[in-house]
Amino acid sequence: MAKKSEDKEKKEEQKPRVHDDLKGFDINIDSFGEIKTSFDIDKINDFLNKTVDDKKLRDRDDLDIPKKKGKK
Repeated sequence: MAKKSEDKEKKEEQKPRVHDDLKGFDINIDSFGEIKTSFDIDKINDFLNKTVDDKKLRDRDDLDIPKKKGKK
């Protein structure tokens, strides 16, 4: 029985793996339903713009988005 409680404690202490640029990122929802983050929203958006391929914007020629190699 003691082993089960130890396993639960270890799972609660483990932090999820994150990208190196997002070390220290934490997000919580307060009692009013408001989202609180440890990073500025502009920093999060810059990270997403650099790392996530947006399918809707992929074929547009009027935007200065670098094309990723190996993707259609």
